[in-house]
Amino acid sequence: MTKRIAVEESLTNVTEALRERGFDVVEFQSVEDARNCAACVITGLDNNMMGIHDTVMDGPVIEASGLSADQVCQEVEQRLH
Repeated sequence: MTKRIAVEESLTNVTEALRERGFDVVEFQSVEDARNCAACVITGLDNNMMGIHDTVMDGPVIEASGLSADQVCQEVEQRLH
């Protein structure tokens, strides 16, 4: 089963890298987009955006600021395995 990852819209390089690694990526624009996702990747500009840390997701919320697309992919894979 392919794991679905919500990725903030501005992180197109991360979206492409995750898709290349076989993840199902959806665009993250609102809390609803994160539902039913294994993880969420955000820019970190607004930590705990709309309360997603504790209200929507059981999976990890990964802050991508300062990380390359490869590093974000590695972080997603480590936290989901």
